[in-house]
Amino acid sequence: MRLRCAVLDDFQGVAGDFGDWSALSGEVEVVSLREHLTGEDELAAALAGFDIVVTLRERVPFPASLLDRLPRLRLLVASGMRNTVIDYAAAEANGVTVCGTASSSAPPVELTWALLLGLARSVVRENQNLRSGGPWQSTVGADLHGRRLGLLGLGRIGGQVARVGLAFGMRVSAWSQNLTKERAEEVGVEPAPSKEDLLATSDFVSVHLALGDRTRGLLGPAEFALLKPTAYLVNTSRAAIVDQDALLAALHEGRIAGAGVDVFDLEPLPAGHPMRTAPRLLATPHLGYVSYTNYTTYYGQAVENIRAFLAGSPLRQLP
Repeated sequence: MRLRCAVLDDFQGVAGDFGDWSALSGEVEVVSLREHLTGEDELAAALAGFDIVVTLRERVPFPASLLDRLPRLRLLVASGMRNTVIDYAAAEANGVTVCGTASSSAPPVELTWALLLGLARSVVRENQNLRSGGPWQSTVGADLHGRRLGLLGLGRIGGQVARVGLAFGMRVSAWSQNLTKERAEEVGVEPAPSKEDLLATSDFVSVHLALGDRTRGLLGPAEFALLKPTAYLVNTSRAAIVDQDALLAALHEGRIAGAGVDVFDLEPLPAGHPMRTAPRLLATPHLGYVSYTNYTTYYGQAVENIRAFLAGSPLRQLP
């Protein structure tokens, strides 16, 4: 009897095009699920008949209460090597092996700049006007050269974003609770004396922090009050780092020039979610990791993880 593997959140229906899934034929039946499963009851019912689950990033939580309801599950493969929504102790207690995959930092860096540039030059609005016969040139672009880019976080992704900003001739500063002078010098940016100073002096602010107790709600009403009315905010990291109500209020009240967002408190966004209709917002459906390179790595290594597990030698075990 073949094992059964569920591939979650294959929204585009392309998981089968990446990785050599044929290497599992005869041993594993692979089922791609294109619709997002919401709620523990729906997940427990849908996954009850599977021995293996491949999950994408941190979109689907696997707490103890869910793992306890999946007695058939033996292998959980998550894309990336860091996952905060899997209860590893519960997985071990239930006899579930958890494995991850590598990932590239290039796609989220590139999307950060796609959003920032799209905001600065009003690309969506001007494109819509051009296609609909609207006014020819209705906006005046915000320059990057000579402007200040403030980065919240200067890790692997933040550092790459900084180097692009420097290439544009921007003045780049960074702040995080753990940022050292040595790290700032290594990247070639100015360490901001405080979060408040960075927010008050930056023309563009981009978030590149991991979500944790210290960063949840890091940007709230008080922080938005510090931003220039001409400033733009970009968040391709985690939605919960930015107070969503405060962001919506700033956009509706015109207290900032605009925001570029790729992450949300609920994903996929419900049809009536206020982020879908907020003014001054350039939003994408969490595309930061969605690229040919990353998908080739995710699904290619997922297949490798499954084969190694079946051979009794699991690869890339988490945590």
